Amino acid sequence: MANSGAGGRNPDLERAVDAVTARYEAANPASRAHYERARKSLPGGNTRTGMFYAPFPLAIETAAGATLTDVDGHTYTDFVGDFSAGLYGHSHPAIRAAVKEALDRGMAYGSTTPYEARLAELLCARFPSIERIRFTTSGTEANLMALVTARAVAGRDSIMVFEGGYHGGTVYFGREAAPIAVPFPFLIAPYNDPGEAQRLIRENAHRLAAVLVEPLQGASGAIPASADFLGTLRAACSAHGVLLIFDEVMTSRLAPGGRQGQLGIVPDMTTLGKFIGGGFSCGAFGGPAEIMKVYDPARPDSFVHHGTFNNNVFMLTAGATGLENVFTPPVQAALNDAGDALRASLNELAARHGVAFQATGLGSLMHLHLQQAPIRSIRDIAPRDPRLRQLLHLDLIDKGFFTTRRGYITLSLAIAEPDRTGLIEAVDGFLTRHGHLLDITPAE
Repeated sequence: MANSGAGGRNPDLERAVDAVTARYEAANPASRAHYERARKSLPGGNTRTGMFYAPFPLAIETAAGATLTDVDGHTYTDFVGDFSAGLYGHSHPAIRAAVKEALDRGMAYGSTTPYEARLAELLCARFPSIERIRFTTSGTEANLMALVTARAVAGRDSIMVFEGGYHGGTVYFGREAAPIAVPFPFLIAPYNDPGEAQRLIRENAHRLAAVLVEPLQGASGAIPASADFLGTLRAACSAHGVLLIFDEVMTSRLAPGGRQGQLGIVPDMTTLGKFIGGGFSCGAFGGPAEIMKVYDPARPDSFVHHGTFNNNVFMLTAGATGLENVFTPPVQAALNDAGDALRASLNELAARHGVAFQATGLGSLMHLHLQQAPIRSIRDIAPRDPRLRQLLHLDLIDKGFFTTRRGYITLSLAIAEPDRTGLIEAVDGFLTRHGHLLDITPAE
């Protein structure tokens, strides 16, 4: 039996991890050199924590379509998709042409431009909750602006969030707020527990400005919220005068109206980011005109919302071009159908091999987990020996598939059927060789 028990050594696992790590190190001397150089000026050799993995990360030099090429000359099929921001793939011809045209017209105008209204109109038309919208430079900033707006409009301070929630670099939670989280009074509730959420909203309505929720928790493992859970939040917030905010930074790609459009559950405010800038840094927050009017500078009591790059022409042009000409509703449906099919195939592999493995998610967003038990919240994610995650990650890289270390996968429009088939075959091979190791408990 592979499971050596908590605190025990497993020679088979150690040999497998050592072997794949040795191959990785031998194949990537230039990436190692880049990492060592970067460490001298950047803490940990990076400026984005999620980019790090042991023994050192690949340094990507070029990208085209769904293919990444690293500094050692190796190519990989990109199943990271820049954590869902790279929906269009790398250098999509329509996006590239639009950006080149924008560059030729000039940049950094320091003024309003026609491109603002163009992208704003497209987003307002797609999302049921958005009548007015404002742009930011990231999803993190969009969520922060939504929270401060809710607090100011409601006249209350507290925010309900959920265990496992990720709303940006300074707004994320395990079962407690992160050490560098913004210092708001957060009430942290269990995810996908309608009864408990209803109780907490009722008992804390006097101090709650808003409830902030992801319709699918991306960073915590692509865990979808149930329709019952989101519907309960909507009803409880309406009953007690609390604003409901959907963080659709990731889930906006799942349907023309995001997850709210799919379910017919309309929040009071919505935050966006990732792909809506066409691959450029972008975020947005929006809601009904009655709420968003506080940012109309023609009003004497308006709130100030500055941001030098809120309306940068590259983001606006790329984003609008993508929504108008590339990511049309039929294309969006086809991409997410392909994601559902891929996830089903991966789960069929797990069942056939009878091992501790599953893929969760919705549409083109998914996560590979090393367990069989159902996952409805981070409370359901079993602790695993971290070397198992390293083994899977480096094994897939060894086979030419670029995924995140934690197992998160997003599909871009550049990913084709042969790419998906190749990933299925690579995972099948991994489970054949190493499936017997996947029930190992974590060492203590």
